[in-house]
Amino acid sequence: MTTSADRPATRSRWRARLHEVIFEADTPAGRAFDVCLLVAILVSVITVVLESVAGIRREYGGVLRAVEWALTVAFTIEYGLRLVAVDRPWRYARSLFGLADLLAVVPTYLALLLPAAQSLMVIRAIRLLRVFRILKLAHFLDEAQQLVLALRASRRKITVFLGGIVTIVVIMGALMYLVEGEEHGFTSIPTSMYWAVVTMTTVGYGDVAPRTPLGQLLAAVLMILGYAIIAVPTGIVSVELARTGRPVSRQACPACSAEGHDVDATHCKYCGAPL
Repeated sequence: MTTSADRPATRSRWRARLHEVIFEADTPAGRAFDVCLLVAILVSVITVVLESVAGIRREYGGVLRAVEWALTVAFTIEYGLRLVAVDRPWRYARSLFGLADLLAVVPTYLALLLPAAQSLMVIRAIRLLRVFRILKLAHFLDEAQQLVLALRASRRKITVFLGGIVTIVVIMGALMYLVEGEEHGFTSIPTSMYWAVVTMTTVGYGDVAPRTPLGQLLAAVLMILGYAIIAVPTGIVSVELARTGRPVSRQACPACSAEGHDVDATHCKYCGAPL
């Protein structure tokens, strides 16, 4: 007979086992869970895509809705189990993966709860948010954690870089507004700034273009500068990726569900809980 003193330990072992199945991928049960979840995500995304085709929706609308609701219920249960498995569920709910899991289920319920008097376009927009389920695929990408760490480490350099870009856009926009003027399509400084962004990123829509020799000279300078600027953020992130390109464990923290720990780590580097 289980005593009251044994119940916390039993529940702890049960939660540890649940955490191992849901968050760990280096066990047979964890791998099987991940494979099933991956298949469900792909089927759900395919269902959303097929439902947007009018002919398929008319012919198989009922089947698609049944599949959608079955997957929604399954994802809801999975989201609840993830919250139960971690010691700090609110922290997981606010994480990137937690928000992706929430976005996977909320749109379907919102479409159901909206009053019938609401616009059909609003309902369609909410239902299309179900494609955010593809964000759940990030659970299966080991490299995603390294990319997030690299972006986080380089955020200050990228912030300074973006500040420089904004400065160049404002200056070039003001110059082109003065040089070209409204008669050549540069009707305001914001319009000229839009042209500067399109030109510097080498997109070149052509809806606004300089006509005077001086304006074309400034445009040529900005185009050449754009090629040089494109390489800057790539280099910044590449350096940080090289620094973080060490082996990473697939083990998730049982307290906060954070991943990306070193292979030989014994404690979580985010919350300090034992792994």
